[in-house]
Amino acid sequence: MEGIARIEIQKRIDLIQIIIYMGFPKLLIEDKPRRVEELQMNVQKELNCVNRKLNIAITRISNPYGDPNILAEFIAGQLKNRVSFRKAMKKAIELTEQANTKGIQVQIAGRIDGKEIARVEWIREGRVPLQTIEAKIDYCSYTVRTIYGVLGIKIWIFVDEE
Repeated sequence: MEGIARIEIQKRIDLIQIIIYMGFPKLLIEDKPRRVEELQMNVQKELNCVNRKLNIAITRISNPYGDPNILAEFIAGQLKNRVSFRKAMKKAIELTEQANTKGIQVQIAGRIDGKEIARVEWIREGRVPLQTIEAKIDYCSYTVRTIYGVLGIKIWIFVDEE
């Protein structure tokens, strides 16, 4: 499903709490109000929890393009629509800069733009200190199937140093 940043599952003796962090929750809620109940029924069947209560909560992320998973899905959508890879990467960096991050690095590997020989292209904007342990860096690795083959997208977002 698109727009999901992360899912947290908290298990207790009598309760299973599932928190879905979404960038754009209207994708799940606005379509059909029954979709959340349908999801709850399917999860209840899968987990086979008879004596436990299941609670699903959907939380909105304040700046969705500051999350690498949502950004990777955005780039993947652009690449599937045959947008130039460099244009897609620059647009993603532009969106991330609005989410006030200190730095971003985007890397795309594979048969870029359908070329015969696979290669790796990357763009960095701002600071991305990968060698510093104290630096808080969000990372995402994402694969996208295009008509030319499989491309790998890696995104590093430098949030702040703590």
